[in-house]
Amino acid sequence: MGLVLCACGSLRYYAQAAHGQGELVVHRRAVSAVVSDPATDPKLATRLQLAQQARRFASQRLVLPDNRSYTGYVDLHRRYVVWNVFAAPQFSVEALPQCFPIAGCVAYRGWFKEADAKADAARLQARGDDVWIGGVPAYSTLGWFADPILSSMLDWDDDELDSTIFHELAHQLIYVKDDTAFNESFATFVQTEGLREWRQSRGLPPQDDRAQAMDDGFTQLVLDLRERLKTLYASGVAESAMAAGKQHEIEAFRTRYAQWRDRDWPNEHGYDAWVAQPINNARLLPFGLYDQWTPAFAVLFQRAGQQWPVFYAKVRALARQSADARDKELQRLLDERSGSVSN
Repeated sequence: MGLVLCACGSLRYYAQAAHGQGELVVHRRAVSAVVSDPATDPKLATRLQLAQQARRFASQRLVLPDNRSYTGYVDLHRRYVVWNVFAAPQFSVEALPQCFPIAGCVAYRGWFKEADAKADAARLQARGDDVWIGGVPAYSTLGWFADPILSSMLDWDDDELDSTIFHELAHQLIYVKDDTAFNESFATFVQTEGLREWRQSRGLPPQDDRAQAMDDGFTQLVLDLRERLKTLYASGVAESAMAAGKQHEIEAFRTRYAQWRDRDWPNEHGYDAWVAQPINNARLLPFGLYDQWTPAFAVLFQRAGQQWPVFYAKVRALARQSADARDKELQRLLDERSGSVSN
C-alpha cells in the first residue's frame, strides 16, 4: 500500500528504489511454478492457490485489471517489503509531503531497507520534526510492474490477503495524483465490498464485524486526538506552553483510550502496545487516510446499481474534477449517507 517506486529528492533515493524493485523482479516466480514445486510447503501452496482464485475473481467479477499482477510470488526473507517514514513538524498534524513524478505527493517516503529508513528518520528528527517508521507488507507500482504476492503478505489471514489484492488492483485501475484520501478510500471500498462478494461466491457467511467495529472506534479516538492537537497548534500560545499542552493531550488520550477499552471492549487489549509507545504528530498521520471517503463511495456504488463498470465510470468522473470540486461532491455523498443512516 506504500507507493515507493517513484523517485524523490536524491540520487540515493532513486538508486535504492530502483534496486529494491529490481530485486523483486529478479526473484519473482510464477505462482503456478511455486505451487507445482514438490519442495513447496503444502500450506503455502494451498494459500497461493486460493489467492489465485481471488485474483481471477478480481478480474472476472470485480472488473479489475486483468494482467500479470499477483500471479507471481517472491519470498522476501524479511517481515516487510518496505519501511515508510512519516514526518510532521513539531507543532503540526499535517504531513511533510513527499512528492514523486508518478504517484504525486503522499504523506510518507518508503525505503527497501530498514536501516535506510532509520537514517532518513534520524535526519528529519535532527531538524526538529516528529517522525515515525511503519513497516509495509505490500505496495502497488500502479501497474508499471507486475506486482507479486509477497511472503510478507502471508502473515495475514486469507481474507486480508485476498482483499489486499483487490485493494492494490483498484489503485491500478483509478489513481489521482496528490489525493491520497481519494485513492485510498476508493481502494478500501473496493477491498471491503470485493471481499464481501468473494466470500458470498464461496458460500461463506458474512464476516464478523466485531473487529472492524473495534478498529473504527480506536481510529475515532486517534482522530479526536489529532483534532485536539490541531486546535492547540493553531492557538498561538508560546512554544513552551504548546509543548506542554501537546504532552497533556497525549496523556489525556491514553486515559480516554483506557476508559473506552474497559467500557466497550473489556478483556480486549490489542491496541495497548500501540498506545503505550511514544506518540507524536507523525505517528497519527496514517489514521483516516484509508477510509475518510469510503462511505461516500458506498453511496456511489448503490447509485450505480451495484454494477462495477457503472461504479468505476462514476469514480472516473469524480477523478477528472478539480480537487475542491471532488472533495465537495464526496462530502455531499458522505452527508447523504449519514442522513440515511440516522433516518
